[in-house]
Amino acid sequence: MWKRLSCGFATSCRTPPETLVNRLPLSLSLLAIALFASTALPAKDTDPALAWASIKDIHQRMDAGQLTSETLARQFLERIRQIDQSGPSLKAVLETNPDVLKLATELDRKHAGGALHGIPVLLKDNIDTGDRMLTTAGSLALADAPPAPRDAGLVARLRKSGALILGKTNLSEWANMRSNHASSGWSARGGQTRNPYVLDRNPCGSSAGSGAAVAAGLATVAIGSETDGSIICPAAANGIVGIKPTLGLVSRSGMVPISHNQDTAGPMARNVADAATVLSVIAGSDPRDPATVDADKHATDYTRFLDPNGLKGKRIGVVRQLAGAEPNADRVLEQSIALMKAQGAIIVDPVEIPHLKELGDVELTVLLYDLKHDMQAYLATRPGSKMKTLADLIAFNRREAQREMPWFGQELFEQAEAKGPLTDKAYVEAQAKAKRLAGPEGIDAALAKQHLDALLSPSWGPTFVTDLVLGDHVVSGDPTVGGASQPAAVAGYPSITVPAGFAHDLPVGIVLFGAKWSEPTLISIAYGFEQHAKAWQPPSFLETVGGKPVPASP
Repeated sequence: MWKRLSCGFATSCRTPPETLVNRLPLSLSLLAIALFASTALPAKDTDPALAWASIKDIHQRMDAGQLTSETLARQFLERIRQIDQSGPSLKAVLETNPDVLKLATELDRKHAGGALHGIPVLLKDNIDTGDRMLTTAGSLALADAPPAPRDAGLVARLRKSGALILGKTNLSEWANMRSNHASSGWSARGGQTRNPYVLDRNPCGSSAGSGAAVAAGLATVAIGSETDGSIICPAAANGIVGIKPTLGLVSRSGMVPISHNQDTAGPMARNVADAATVLSVIAGSDPRDPATVDADKHATDYTRFLDPNGLKGKRIGVVRQLAGAEPNADRVLEQSIALMKAQGAIIVDPVEIPHLKELGDVELTVLLYDLKHDMQAYLATRPGSKMKTLADLIAFNRREAQREMPWFGQELFEQAEAKGPLTDKAYVEAQAKAKRLAGPEGIDAALAKQHLDALLSPSWGPTFVTDLVLGDHVVSGDPTVGGASQPAAVAGYPSITVPAGFAHDLPVGIVLFGAKWSEPTLISIAYGFEQHAKAWQPPSFLETVGGKPVPASP
């Protein structure tokens, strides 16, 4: 049975993961060496506190003349060298921007004062940048293709705000839509990303590298993407904040797709304020993405909703259908409910979302059809690539099976390739049913029945041990063990996960979701919760649960 994109996949193989890097195409190996050699320069007057500094803190230091973007960039590059490339060896960052120090110097000269001026941002490696960095979705099939010819829509917005694009993060290859048996956070290009809290645990979801990198202090913020669970799960598993926006609020132009019905990019940060700042920058209409036609009507400065009393008077419904499978997650949920009540929230418990168990099959049908259609449309934007269709990717994987499929196969690719055009009756009916059951007859109905502002559930329990042989340890078909992302993902509605506690050194989060365009309400509630829960803690890079920490390399 298919497992949602926050879940994973695997088959047995004889090739150990550490040998995969040695088998990269020569051109890619040389490029990687050149990129890291050109940017991993020692930072002057290293200040470890900058790894955890917020956007506000960084800007205050810059305004006071105590910090430059170049110095900040150098420190993050050195931290990537010490923690990601060696030491704990997280494998969260695929490549750093070879022009990052030059760009940082230019930003220091401009003093433009944008919302993200000088702030280092990492991008998931399914987001195009019109520079010397690659966009591969973690696959060797695109590793020899020329870089994308232009920035993705959201990247253009980041640059306009003064953001410093620091590099690209590892991900579950093809955003976890290649096989039913993968290990989340594994790609042929980057290997297996590790969870910075406990290194033998999984970072979860296809935005694994973005989540692990932000949690480990390798950048101030990052961008992830979600089709179903791939922002919410890695944010929760890595103890950070993740926002999956309303479908159409953030442009998908220049993003390697799965489904135009569910794909969206969103911010990943260590606190709600930073996530809201990034969302304010990347939200808005883009003529290259028709889904964003109404975005400018709803996009706003989301930092206006950072109210420490944001819980007061809010009606929040507890979705018990998405709880009850993991005792640590349930414990943290109960503590969170108690805190919300103490801060003036009105808790309605339980609240039922109709049709929840009916979403899985129709969702998969839509995603398989969309994958074939949308992938071909994206590949057409990559001149110079030999890959033109999903069939080309399947054939490449077969030819390069030893490198591309050492642990798991491509049955989802093959199922998608067997689908017909988007005019097929099966697709049209499944797409309409999925949106109707998840949205108007699902989330909207639950909110309206009890006059609710938002819905609440555990976002994820303590994450599972990484297993390249058996894949992600997720109970097939269980919506709780698989996370609470599905209703909002299928409906195209927003959700936000916030750190809420710990269990056995592992982060546990809660997720809030609601109606279309309800980001302001969700951010207000999440910020009010965060300010009183104060649940975030930096990672310890433990070898295993109860084990010793792995130090950074000198």
